[in-house]
Amino acid sequence: MQELSGLADIVIADGCSTDGSTEPGFLSSVGVRTLLSVKERGLSTATRAALSYAIEEDYEGVVTLDGNGKDGVEAIPRFLKCLEDGYDLVQGGRFLPGGFHENTPLERFLAIRFIMSPVLWMASGYLYNDPTNAFRALSARFLRDDRVQPFRPVFVRFSLQIYLIYQAARLGFRVGQMPVTRVYPDDGTMPTKIVGWKHKWLNFSEMCRVALGEYNPKGR
Repeated sequence: MQELSGLADIVIADGCSTDGSTEPGFLSSVGVRTLLSVKERGLSTATRAALSYAIEEDYEGVVTLDGNGKDGVEAIPRFLKCLEDGYDLVQGGRFLPGGFHENTPLERFLAIRFIMSPVLWMASGYLYNDPTNAFRALSARFLRDDRVQPFRPVFVRFSLQIYLIYQAARLGFRVGQMPVTRVYPDDGTMPTKIVGWKHKWLNFSEMCRVALGEYNPKGR
């Protein structure tokens, strides 16, 4: 992570971690600029905090990824280059040519490829290869647009991640995809927030609500 601090500022939105990974001395040693401690639960809540911070600090764009070690950070410079080239949203895709994935649970593979991708394609007009992957780049121009309004408290659990890519394509922003690597541990553990049928159902139902336009700003 330290080698990346020379390319971009590193900001962590932490939801009450207890494994010591947010200890100030450690974060300083690996080049982290800012730690945002998010007290309210929810993946989208933490994402809102990070994106809001980026806008308040006047960044031109942001690259997001999960903090569970599954993603190949070597793709970050390529995401940054896409932002410099004028893209508004670049979605990481492990299933794209040039991408790589390992130990992906079969049910997740099937759900992404044969449910999530087609539904969002029909809703937004753009076929995302790997829509649930949080590894993506977003421009400040897109995040600030009044037709998007991503900082509303309605986004708590999983909805914001899907909403962002849906709106970027639906509203005609410049959208692209980037091959990335995502590797799950060999021991079968699942470093993910989508665990158990309750969370899986919430993820699916929120995706359907996004596709139906229920999270769109009123009147838009």
